[in-house]
Amino acid sequence: MKKTWTLNEVESLFGLPFFQLLFQAQKVHRLNFDPQQIQMSTLLSIKTGKCPEDCKYCPQSSRYKTGLKAERLLDIQNVIKAAKLAKKAGATRFCMGAAWKNPNKRDMPYLETMVKEVKALGLETCMTLGILDKQQAFQLADAGLDYYNHNLDTSPEFYESIITTRTYQDRLDTIDKVRQAGMKVCSGGIVGLGEKVTDRAALLVQLANLPQVPESIPINMLIKIKGTPLENNEDVDHFDFIRTIAVARIMMPMSFIRLSAGREDMNEQTQAMCFMAGANSIFYGCKLLTANNPAQEKDQILFNKLNINQKSTETNLTTQEQVETLEQAIMQIDTKQFYNAAIL
Repeated sequence: MKKTWTLNEVESLFGLPFFQLLFQAQKVHRLNFDPQQIQMSTLLSIKTGKCPEDCKYCPQSSRYKTGLKAERLLDIQNVIKAAKLAKKAGATRFCMGAAWKNPNKRDMPYLETMVKEVKALGLETCMTLGILDKQQAFQLADAGLDYYNHNLDTSPEFYESIITTRTYQDRLDTIDKVRQAGMKVCSGGIVGLGEKVTDRAALLVQLANLPQVPESIPINMLIKIKGTPLENNEDVDHFDFIRTIAVARIMMPMSFIRLSAGREDMNEQTQAMCFMAGANSIFYGCKLLTANNPAQEKDQILFNKLNINQKSTETNLTTQEQVETLEQAIMQIDTKQFYNAAIL
């Protein structure tokens, strides 16, 4: 029977001694996953910039001057090329994001074709396109979309301090429509928005108490982008971030916990502690749209040090060949297209 979490229970988890919390999280993780295996995804922006939303962390909002060059909906052949190269590099899931409040009706056939073409390559597919109506959710599901990403970002109480152009209920309603259509859900949040520990706990309560827990939960550390209202926020203490990963693992034991945006600012030891705390998924690639992501070589070196195996599609390429293949994909597609997980 699915547990219903209370805010007091989750705040108590956050208050545990650090090593006791990690020990509990690691025990839960080992009961449900191979602790030496990491799932890898590649994330591509298929439409960049000029978003009408006012998310204060987002460089793609048309309201902020961040120097981001807006791009129209990406040609499908470039998407397919990037997906093929990502698969050769070892990714198992290909995620496509568009900076929209919601997709237009005229774009749906094109998006459906995109899903079908990427799916035909043997990759899991994921999209994040903003708010969906019921018909759009079923159209994407019928096209074969596996996952839909729609983050809650933060607690209901803190939410309006960050976003005013869509409500928290809008996000919950979209997740519900995705579930009704039969797709899996990718939904998480961002640490470092200026929230309190109580807000982090309340976010995880929202996620864990959904009728069906998201299969994939990205935990992002804010990337402070110049020109956004949050560019001068205080840095997140890495131990606090690790605590958030650990609590998420305990509360949602069967979900993939993705160590998402912010890895560029984490040293090897911090990332290793996140994996020990229960993170078992990453985005793989040198660019997450406007922000850097650890170079593939660094990821492979760290994985080798930790004896981590990639949960990947079958490939005959060596590790170095996988690295070079993904670098080739990134060089062939405008690097500004590679998507920032912090805005998902």
